[in-house]
Amino acid sequence: MPKTRKAAPAEQSTRAPRPAKKSGDTPSGDKFLKDQRAELVAERASYVQQAESLLHEAEMLAEDMEPGDVQFDEESGEGDTLGVERERDLLLSAQARAAVDEIDRALAKMDDGTYGVCERCGTAIPKARLKALPYAALCVACKSGGLARR
Repeated sequence: MPKTRKAAPAEQSTRAPRPAKKSGDTPSGDKFLKDQRAELVAERASYVQQAESLLHEAEMLAEDMEPGDVQFDEESGEGDTLGVERERDLLLSAQARAAVDEIDRALAKMDDGTYGVCERCGTAIPKARLKALPYAALCVACKSGGLARR
């Protein structure tokens, strides 16, 4: 029996250490993580659908576009070229795809046990922030500190 006890610590020492989580309002509960995963998966599906729809719309505008073609808005009287509409759709599609990438990173963090840990300082991201922004990668202090330096 003593050999079994000695073997266990040796096996543990060969594993890669996980980042340390600090105590506090850390998202460690199984129900919390399950709810967050469901939220992320639903939000991801919405962004994927939005990105595909906008890309399709941009492609349709490109097919319909003729040089110098302008559409006029009846209410404001201002014109908007199909090219500008197409560029807007492409930009919004790219933003939706970027959100999908952030969500995928958050889901991967859940799988490796690092979800809810600030990427910059390593402290726990409060549950309230994760509920508001499930794919948050930075704690409020690091996020706001990054904005102040710009």
